[in-house]
Amino acid sequence: MTELLDVLIVGGGPTGLACGIEAARASLKLLIVEKGCLVNSLYSYPANMTFFTTRERLEIGDIPFASINVKPTRAEALEYYRRVADFYHLPVHYQERVMAIRQTGARQEPTSSGNNPAPSLAAGADGSFEVEAEAADGKRRSYLARKVIIATGYYDLPNALGIPGEDLPKVSHYAIEGHAFFQRKVAVIGGANSAAVTSLDLYRHGAETTIIYRRPELSRHIKYWIRPDLENRIKEGSIKAYFESEVKEIADDWICVQNAKGETIRLQNDFVLALTGYHPDVDLLRSTGVEVDPKSYRPACNSKTLESNVPGLYLAGVVVSGRHTNEIFIENGRFHGKQIVADIKKKLADRHEA
Repeated sequence: MTELLDVLIVGGGPTGLACGIEAARASLKLLIVEKGCLVNSLYSYPANMTFFTTRERLEIGDIPFASINVKPTRAEALEYYRRVADFYHLPVHYQERVMAIRQTGARQEPTSSGNNPAPSLAAGADGSFEVEAEAADGKRRSYLARKVIIATGYYDLPNALGIPGEDLPKVSHYAIEGHAFFQRKVAVIGGANSAAVTSLDLYRHGAETTIIYRRPELSRHIKYWIRPDLENRIKEGSIKAYFESEVKEIADDWICVQNAKGETIRLQNDFVLALTGYHPDVDLLRSTGVEVDPKSYRPACNSKTLESNVPGLYLAGVVVSGRHTNEIFIENGRFHGKQIVADIKKKLADRHEA
């Protein structure tokens, strides 16, 4: 067990960092626990991705986002958030996945004289939490915190295909830079923005690229400067495309594709990039006692304070919107930290005065 924290933040993405900045400004003792690297979801984006939004709408902590482009690139965003985390000296534990969050009740701490332990006045009316995390090497650590903020986003949990062969080493649910696939046969499953950017990157790095998408045409959400490029590559045959089709099985050197007519085609294949979307970690939410709608995945949450139905447990960023991931982005999720920390400060102060 470590010493008692004022707030522990689960997730080191832009929203988690924004929450950490506000906690640091409020002089709260904090820790951010991140299962991957800093802004891990952005790191998983296609290497050559350009944001649809403008640079100022990605800013956090009043730190200007310097970019030569109005719409910054992934590389620029990674550099920016590294600089922000460094500027605020945010304490982050990397490669630690939070496995459980348990309420522990009021914390017993010694009085100023060192005798007669009594409930901590600073703990807040809802007591404290024990957070258990697992490191990459399998070792477990526990933390105690008066308040917890879950800012896990949705990008790190891919939607499974549920087909034979999905667990083969040749399959990835995340984009990988095209150079690694030079002169290899690669199938991209999906037809939205990530699939479009990845397919073009693969093609330009010499991969034999095939798109397989269950809808009759490419997604309308593809960025407007990307879509014509991809459509033209498909028309000229540089990139093959199977619409209204689904992959039914994946083997070591082939995949089985079924079209709308029920016909099956076996394609030679070296790698599969299944870019089929992602979903929030509702299992973690439910295990903590947060009420989650079974259809929308939307958790119970106070819209003003962003406190969940579990007292002292707050939600930040896209996890608030459940499956409706088009409601919250970095642009608006970055403000959640101010809402949450304002409520935490008030509750800790009220409890202390009591």
